[in-house]
Amino acid sequence: MTGAGSRFDAARAVADAVLFEGYVLYPYRASAAKNRMRWQFGVLVPPQWGADSGEHSFQRTECLMEPRGGARLFAELRFLHARRRTVQRALDGGGFETVAALELADRVLTPWDEGVEERVEIAVPVADLGGAEYAFPFDRPACEETEEVYEGGRLAGRLLCTRAEVRGRIVLSAAELPGPYAVRRLTAVVENTADWRPPDGGADRAAALPRALVSAHLMLGLDAGSFLSPADPPQWAAGAAAACENVHTWPVLAGRDGRADVVLSSPIILEDHPAIAPESPGALYDSLEIDEILALRTSALTDQEKREARGTDARAAAVIDLADTMPPEVLERLHGAVRSLREATGQPAAPGGTGLLTAPDTPWWNPAADAAVDPDTDRVLVGGRSVGAGSRVALRPGLRRTDAQDLFLHGRSALVEAVLHDVDGGVHLAVTVEGDPGADIRREQGRFLYFQPDEVTVLEDA
Repeated sequence: MTGAGSRFDAARAVADAVLFEGYVLYPYRASAAKNRMRWQFGVLVPPQWGADSGEHSFQRTECLMEPRGGARLFAELRFLHARRRTVQRALDGGGFETVAALELADRVLTPWDEGVEERVEIAVPVADLGGAEYAFPFDRPACEETEEVYEGGRLAGRLLCTRAEVRGRIVLSAAELPGPYAVRRLTAVVENTADWRPPDGGADRAAALPRALVSAHLMLGLDAGSFLSPADPPQWAAGAAAACENVHTWPVLAGRDGRADVVLSSPIILEDHPAIAPESPGALYDSLEIDEILALRTSALTDQEKREARGTDARAAAVIDLADTMPPEVLERLHGAVRSLREATGQPAAPGGTGLLTAPDTPWWNPAADAAVDPDTDRVLVGGRSVGAGSRVALRPGLRRTDAQDLFLHGRSALVEAVLHDVDGGVHLAVTVEGDPGADIRREQGRFLYFQPDEVTVLEDA
């Protein structure tokens, strides 16, 4: 797999975040209630148990690719293999006994499910995938490990760690699509194939997790050719991309420097070419939280809480150490970041342009002093009709540039309150929804909803 290693490097940092998303939640100790129900993303359970529990036993990824002659497809499956840890205390007369916690000077050891990273790597010529499925079974055997724990040179106890057998397979196939373009639909299915189910027939998730593929995700790469974006394909491939069937996973482009030779298929919804924020000082593992909030909360934990977190997991201990040693300037950097401003060149703006003003003590744009715009009287053409303050429109929110709340307004009628121009030349309609009992209050406070002209249709001019 030497040909795939560097190819996947750009995606690996984001893939690591997917792998450990929600691994251990604040306050990072095993005794916290929220850490007793873990691993919600990409959990592929044994199929017989999954049928009874409603959880998934497979992921299916479909995407479009344009391989060149002689291209090879690289696939790398990554998942966590649960390692169940039991804590035992050393007895004075020899031997050990299982305990709920082992108190040490610097940490408190408790039972816990650790996550061991596993990888399954495949390389196959694209030509071999046509017309037949390529199945690659894999297994990770059961094992038991012990780790003695010493304090002050004295044997204090030991950790007994067990892993159950994990079995699965990856099935790859590719089908040529009709038409003038050399496009193939790639299908990659990841399955848990274990035949295990609880001996008593009960649906015990805790018993199933050691035999599950946890946080499972797939990276796909081509050494010659490219993939088409599943979320934003070229217009000629939009229909074929929409017909791709993705189940329990979400593929996005993730190649280096914006290239399209790598796809990351994740159980978490991402955008094309996702990246880790450069301000983030390290992994915090807490599901969908904010670095600044977590760093402040973690630094405020009591000494006893930090001892429990350090004994929970090595990754939790690293978070505690990170929060305790974070310099003030790094914490300040987490407070916010602006990524869309252009570099100030010192050149004055061209007539009608949006360049930055050169005087440092002068606001770079003052809408109240700009006679070229007036939100109350400006108008814009929508479908060939003039729309301005007082116009009635029907809302048609754009699927790719709005949030879920706006989608509930699809088809609702609204009153245009103002036409606004931004400094990049964009036009926005400020509206209030008709029938909203709080519309008058919103109007008085200047709090509106905003849509672009192509997200509305005209109902009636004022």
